[in-house]
Amino acid sequence: MSASHSDAFVAFEHVQKSYDGVQLVVKDLNLNIGKGEFLTMLGPSGSGKTTCLMMLAGFETATHGEIRLDGQPINSVPPHKRGIGMVFQNYALFPHMTVGENLSFPLEVRGMGKSERETKVKRALDMVQMGNFINRRPAQLSGGQQQRIALARALVFDPKLVLMDEPLGALDKQLREHMQFEIKHLHESLGITVVYVTHDQGEALTMSDRVAVFNDGRIQQLAPPADLYERPENSFVAQFIGENNKLPGVIEELTGTHAVVRLQNGELIDATPVNVTQKGQKTLVSIRPERVEFKPEMMPADAHKISAEVREVIYMGDILRVVMNVAGSTDFVMKIRNTLSQTKLEPGQKIKVGWHPQDARALDPM
Repeated sequence: MSASHSDAFVAFEHVQKSYDGVQLVVKDLNLNIGKGEFLTMLGPSGSGKTTCLMMLAGFETATHGEIRLDGQPINSVPPHKRGIGMVFQNYALFPHMTVGENLSFPLEVRGMGKSERETKVKRALDMVQMGNFINRRPAQLSGGQQQRIALARALVFDPKLVLMDEPLGALDKQLREHMQFEIKHLHESLGITVVYVTHDQGEALTMSDRVAVFNDGRIQQLAPPADLYERPENSFVAQFIGENNKLPGVIEELTGTHAVVRLQNGELIDATPVNVTQKGQKTLVSIRPERVEFKPEMMPADAHKISAEVREVIYMGDILRVVMNVAGSTDFVMKIRNTLSQTKLEPGQKIKVGWHPQDARALDPM
């Protein structure tokens, strides 16, 4: 799902942000988010993603440009009048209030009567399977339960937009993964618009309709999760989204959608050119570890076959992670399924590895 300028529910138009008047932490951001979309802002610390969320929430002010919500400019609208739900990593629950009182508070602020408040609080708690905890205080809840309450409080007043800032960062891995699916299912059932900030690329791929990958104050690529993973537009995105092998080389031939790359060991391989424009240009060829094969019967007919030496085999339960020397790279990784019939590989073993040419992308050197 994407949004044009005319039908954008949330729109950033030439937005910039500087804290010191000199250095821009957000640089000329143009971003349209559609009604009902789940958009994730993903990037490393300091990339500008959280600043964008805080400007949308009203806790930070744009230095330049305009932010619009449902067609209306909101730069000068205070946070409490924007009608936006917020979920933070630290939950931000009032410790002296019960769960029910925490949820009732934003409704009281909006002048809602007691009977309607009680109905909405019950409905919101039922959404997150926390109806039996209405009289508990936050200190009596686990981290996962507190996060559910924080989520219910963000939804209790029926906001059209919910912002989430690293909401699952404090949870353990298993609970975090469970909550990812819960939030995604809530989004789908309620039809709300969600803008989600995280540095966890697995979280972004799992939950989002589209992901905006930030680095150095700019969006590097904006696309659905599968496009980001399968078709990264530059080396930063390729390295940030999922694990990736990178083989340095030089463009030997370049014609339209096909490139021939000479690797450091002199071997020639085919690749899809991305952000390379001429013969003789340096490149990093990216290949996903799960696309690398070593069994001849598993390789496509046109697969490249390159000599490799096994350095390390790491048992990870469902997969085996094999680290190899390949074409001058000492940390080339192959991921293979852990099956009873899997050939056992040993450090020092010489093998041939291969991949489909379309799985190799000739990217700009980082």
